[in-house]
Formats: sequence, C-alpha cells, structure tokens
Amino acid sequence: MNELFPSPAAGMFGRRLKREQGHRIPVTVITGFLGAGKTTLLRRFLGTPEGKGTAVVVNEFGATGIDDVLVRSSADETVLLGNGCLCCIARSDLQLALRRLVVERERGELPDFKRIVIETSGLADPSPILQTFATDRALGELFHVEAVVTVVDAETGGDTLGWSSEARKQVILADRLVVTKTDIAGEGAAAALAAQLRALNPGAEILEAVNGALDPSRLTEPANDQRNAFVAEATHSDGIGSFVLTESTPMPWPAFAKAMDTLMALRGPDLLRVKGFLDVAGCNGPVVVQFVQHLAHPPVELTAWPDGNRQSRVVFITRNISEQQVRDLFAAVRALV
Repeated sequence: MNELFPSPAAGMFGRRLKREQGHRIPVTVITGFLGAGKTTLLRRFLGTPEGKGTAVVVNEFGATGIDDVLVRSSADETVLLGNGCLCCIARSDLQLALRRLVVERERGELPDFKRIVIETSGLADPSPILQTFATDRALGELFHVEAVVTVVDAETGGDTLGWSSEARKQVILADRLVVTKTDIAGEGAAAALAAQLRALNPGAEILEAVNGALDPSRLTEPANDQRNAFVAEATHSDGIGSFVLTESTPMPWPAFAKAMDTLMALRGPDLLRVKGFLDVAGCNGPVVVQFVQHLAHPPVELTAWPDGNRQSRVVFITRNISEQQVRDLFAAVRALV
C-alpha cells in the first residue's frame, strides 16, 4: 500500500481518471453488504447504452455521502437519502423522493428518465423497500419493482454471512445474486460462497462481476419470480456505527497509509467499510480510498473534484471501534511521520 511508483506521465497513484467508474416506471433495487461493490456495479451500468435515462436514488449509512458523489456524475438525476438506511429511516423519505422525481420530470426540471435504480445502504434490509411499493397504492400505480439484485463479495462475503443478519436477509430477498472480487479471492472462495448462497436462496440466479462488468440486461430484465414474502425489518448488529473524518489541509500520504495499515492489522475484521476522498499533498485531484475489513483497494486519483469541495472526508463504518480511537491513532501517526 505504501510503495508508490510515480511516473512522469502520471500522478502519484498512476494515470488520473475522470471517474472512479407497461406505463409504470421500472425500478431495480441494488443491495449488498458494506464494500461488496454496489457502487462500482451501478456506475459501470450507467456508462452503458442500457443505462442511459436512469434516475438513481442512493441511500448511505453515515453523515457524508461518498457513493452519491461518485454516482452523481454518471446519472441523469441522483437523490441522496442520507444519515441512516432505508430500514431505519421513515419510508416516507423514499416515497417523497420518488414522487419528486416524477413531478420534476413532468415540469421539465429534470431530463426524461425511463427507469429508477435504488442503491441501498450496505446495512439495509431490502424488505421495507419492497413493502413500500406493495402497500402504497399511489406508488404502485407509478412504479413497479422489476428485480432485487444483491451484490456479495467473494473475498469477505462468506464470513459476513456467518455473523450478519442484514447480509443474510439481503441474499434471501434477491432475485439475482452478483458475486464480486472473484479475481482477488482465494482459491475455492467463490465456489464456497456460491454454496452458501444457494443454501440461503436456491431460486436466485448467481452471476459474477469483476470490476463491475456485468451484462446490463441482468439489471434491467424483470425477474421471473416476483417475491411477495417479506422478512422482518432489521435490527443492526450491536456495535455498528458510522463517523466521518475531515481535514481542511492537504494530507501527507505516508501518514494516512501508515495509520490505515495499523488499523487493518489490529482491527481488520471490525473495519467494515472505509471510503472517501483525500486531498493528498502533491496531487491535483482527489484520491479515492476504499477499504473493506483487511483489504485495501488501490488508491485512484481523479482528474478533478466531483463536487468542488476540496476537503478530505473519509467515512468509517466500524464495529466496536470508536471515532475517538481512530482520531487518536491518526494524530499519533501523523505526529511521528
């Protein structure tokens, strides 16, 4: 993670990228546990011809929306439902957001769109979303859910299914299961995970996507089995919380990298998700950083800040790790470096 190979033709982290990548309106729900690859899959889809004319509703667990900023430049219209997840906030927020999309489209305030994709928080139980469409008659006249697509990480997904009721519910309710990160998972991990998935949901189609590459039709075609059974709403596993670290001055990369190396070494299994933008000293654009438990994704420098805000902000979703503990670790490492 700390070994950088700068090139005269590139930034500190390699080539800079522009982006990290009937009459009723069809709705696709994309769910999956923290770090499974939902946003990567969605952004890849939005870049295809089939993804044109898609409105996106992004729901994140945490005070700062990172996925929303990454997706926004790829979609015609993006709505952020923040500070929680759709199984914990009032479902009226989702209802209002969907109705607003339709009204603003009719007024000409939004480009025309032909479908909606809802990307849920990684901690969300999808059943309340399905209940909303099934029980709200007005919404039912405007929208219909075509498919629930659950993304599962081949590297850490098997272990997560063992301890997380939310992850199991996401799999149980899926019409299609998309297994990601098979290219970095250990030998036999994908097959073992597939067996777990079939045991939980024998009727779902199991697909594989590397770096978000998936036949776009698997996100648009109606599911053969429209599920009517709903699982009880989730109660989040004890100790799961979210906080965001911000920094107004450029961040020295060695300090950030060393602090994250230490955190992963000491508490990797409890580091459920880390994702954000860094204003790294020596870089013109933001550096996108992502971590899932003990895995560090390669940092990616973008050509420009997506929202004009150059402040570093990194969202942490952890289990039994306090914000103060992380702040103290970063301060200690930065002082030493």
